[in-house]
Order: sequence, then structure tokens, then C-alpha cells
Amino acid sequence: MAVAANLADLIIGLADIEPNPFCNHAVTLGKMTPESPMLDQFGLVATAIATAFALSVAVYVAVNVSGGHVNPAVTFGMAVGGHISIPLAIFYCMSQMLGSIIACMVLKFMTVSQNVPVHGIPDEMTGFGASILEGVMTFALVYTVYAAGDPRRGAFGTIGPLVIGFIAGANVLASGPFTGGSMNPAYSFGSGVVGGSFKNQAVYWIGPLIGAGVASVVYDNLVFPAQSPEDSIRGITDGIGV
Repeated sequence: MAVAANLADLIIGLADIEPNPFCNHAVTLGKMTPESPMLDQFGLVATAIATAFALSVAVYVAVNVSGGHVNPAVTFGMAVGGHISIPLAIFYCMSQMLGSIIACMVLKFMTVSQNVPVHGIPDEMTGFGASILEGVMTFALVYTVYAAGDPRRGAFGTIGPLVIGFIAGANVLASGPFTGGSMNPAYSFGSGVVGGSFKNQAVYWIGPLIGAGVASVVYDNLVFPAQSPEDSIRGITDGIGV
């Protein structure tokens, strides 16, 4: 099961279902409207919509095999909450990062004249401020993942992938102009490797990982603690079901 779960996360990345919509749609929009003054505004909305749909599909496809994490921050949050073992979490993260790198490489080879864009922050923002913003956005994402996958939600859990996609899209709209709206270290790492720039890379690791860890603790222990062993999702070893 562990091998299949790791393979699922890798395949999702390779299939470009959800490896790095930031890179993919930034390149696409740059090709479609190279001279348009509305590119930034239009591109932000388009990327948010694409992220919402892509993440919803990715979670739906992978949830029964790997838990539908497709994000090292989500995997970290699940590990902090005790829903996945540390060794398996490490392998998940490696698969997610490898999938992002290969997907960005494929994108670069397919668009020879286009550079692979990397996440970055504007001059008026500090790395500390950007980390906080990424942390807050990732907190919202991982908290939603927890809520969507809570078995106490019953039949409402079936729309979990869609809800997760919606919060990701909303977060891109809110934070895109400032940090690119990553919320996913694998996105930023893959585009950084292929794009050849690791500037401010720490922003996209420290913020999301802290935000994910806090979301795990808050949901599992403060807001909706399990009242009985039957209510707990802690026993799931292969990831949280959505």
C-alpha cells in the first residue's frame, strides 16, 4: 500500500493534474497575452480557478490510495496529527517533490522559448511577512483538509475534494500578488530547481509547514477533538480520507 501511495503522488505530478499550476498557467498566459496590460489581473484569476479545479481532481484521484495529499505541507500536517507515520510522510514528500520537478522539466521542454517562472515576493514585502502570509494560507488549506476528511461529517465528506479546491483557489486570489499563493513547498521547489532560482525559497517551506502544523493541532485537539476511538481519524495510516 505504501508503494502504491507513493506511486500515486508521483503519477499525479507527472500527469500534470496538480504538479504546479502556477508554472503551467503562468507560461500559458504569457504565451496567450504577451503584451496585455491586464495580464496580471487576468492571470491571477485564471491561476486561482485552475488551481481550484486541478487540486479538486488531484485529491479525488489520489484519495483512496495516498490520502490525496499532493502537498508536503498537508503531509506534514497529517504527520503532526498522528494520521500518518513519519517514514511514510518522508516518502510522500519525496514523491511529491520529484513529481513537481519532472512536471516542470516537461513543461520547459515543451515550451522551448518560455522560461519556467518561479515563486517570488515583491520588493515591498519582507521574507518574514511573506512567510506569515504563506503560513496563514496553508493553515486555512490544511484545516479544510482536516474538516473535509473528518468521518464524523458523514455524507458531507463526499464533497471534500471540491471544498479543498475552493479554499486553495480563494487563497491564490488573496495571496497571489504577494507570494504567488504557493501553499505547497513542492510547487516552489520544483519550479526553483528547473527555473534555476532558489531566492526566498525558505518562505515557501517555513511558512507552510508551520501553518500546517498549527492547523493540525488546532483541529485535532482544540476545535473538534475526538470524543471516542470510533470518532478519531488517528488510526488511518495511509493518510486522511476525503
